[in-house]
Amino acid sequence: MRIDAKTPPANRPLQNLPQKEIADRLRRACIAADGPGGAHCIHELWMRGAMSINIERALEQLWTCAAASIPDWLPMRYIEWLPAVYETSLRFQASAKGRSNIYLVLLDYGDRDGSYGIYVGMSKYSPAQRFDQHKAGIRAAGSVLKRGIEVLTGPTMHLQYIKRSEAARIEVQLAEALADAGLKVKGGH
Repeated sequence: MRIDAKTPPANRPLQNLPQKEIADRLRRACIAADGPGGAHCIHELWMRGAMSINIERALEQLWTCAAASIPDWLPMRYIEWLPAVYETSLRFQASAKGRSNIYLVLLDYGDRDGSYGIYVGMSKYSPAQRFDQHKAGIRAAGSVLKRGIEVLTGPTMHLQYIKRSEAARIEVQLAEALADAGLKVKGGH
């Protein structure tokens, strides 16, 4: 099974492998400095509900041995509700190509209750470019400017370069669906 940087995490290419095989693949990925292979192992463990300490340990291990090749869709920290974000995001599809992108930003509410939230947005810019704009104060949402810590690229990879009218609809509906799933949501205008 060939896994590379272009394999979307939502495809879950390791879904049918036993836990032991995933652990072996993660070990081999670290030895080979294979960021994409290791990222898919961690993602699969995450989606299966592995314990947070194990995910955090695996993330630290992979960042230590393969930082240069880790795909940008792998979050840098453990987020308990990431599987729910994937499940919810995958319910939305666009029928037409365009120039708009849906993006998600992880928000840090550590100063309030120690939890995380999520910002839902749409832009003609890539998610990373739009995040940088928020952080620089350019048409910034206050929640992202103050609390934004990273873009959660993986769950919305299939919602890139879509028609603006569909992006506007999906942005609102995705924010509502994530809130209905129990997440603290900002944006989604």
